[in-house]
Amino acid sequence: MAQQPTSGALRALALEFKSLQEEPVEGFRVKLTNDENLFEWEVAIFGPPNTLYEGGYFKNGDLCVSILHPPIDDPQSGELPCERWNPTQNVRTILLSVISLLNEPNTFSPANVDASVMYRRWKESRGKDKEYENIVRKQVAASRSEAEKDNVVVPTTLDEYCIRQKPRPQESETDMTDFYVDDYGDDFDDEEEEEEYNEDDEDSGNEES
Repeated sequence: MAQQPTSGALRALALEFKSLQEEPVEGFRVKLTNDENLFEWEVAIFGPPNTLYEGGYFKNGDLCVSILHPPIDDPQSGELPCERWNPTQNVRTILLSVISLLNEPNTFSPANVDASVMYRRWKESRGKDKEYENIVRKQVAASRSEAEKDNVVVPTTLDEYCIRQKPRPQESETDMTDFYVDDYGDDFDDEEEEEEYNEDDEDSGNEES
């Protein structure tokens, strides 16, 4: 019998999904496949500009990333236990790790050995060996039809790709200069009034003596 999800897990996923909607991760499109199921997400990757993957829209495929592996000691993998899954990881950190693979894939423990060999040849030849490049470009071109079907405009420039966070209302509307001036101004007025009051007391005392 399958274990039922806990309320804590559901709450955590709901908060993460809300966070990704309010502060999206660059290079990704995230949505739920079913609004009533927080355990099934649809994630699409946008190919980063100025790379072979520019203009790509990828929704399927296998990948090998350390933080998704069980935290066990496996010398054959070339990974340290600290590089593997731990409770501090979340959807955001996983997505960022996936997008980094497009620029710097780990060829020592690849999910696709043939692709790893082609990538190393392409990189070591400084682009003269075109096998890897040609395959990637064909995949990018083929992915455009999927983007059109989903009515998604794929970013192709850095300005379109990079997400600029909107300033929070309290930061944009509050004038901190006026806040401090007003506070200090009130304090100074109180001090001046107190000094004048003390001077009056001293003068009156001298007159009596």
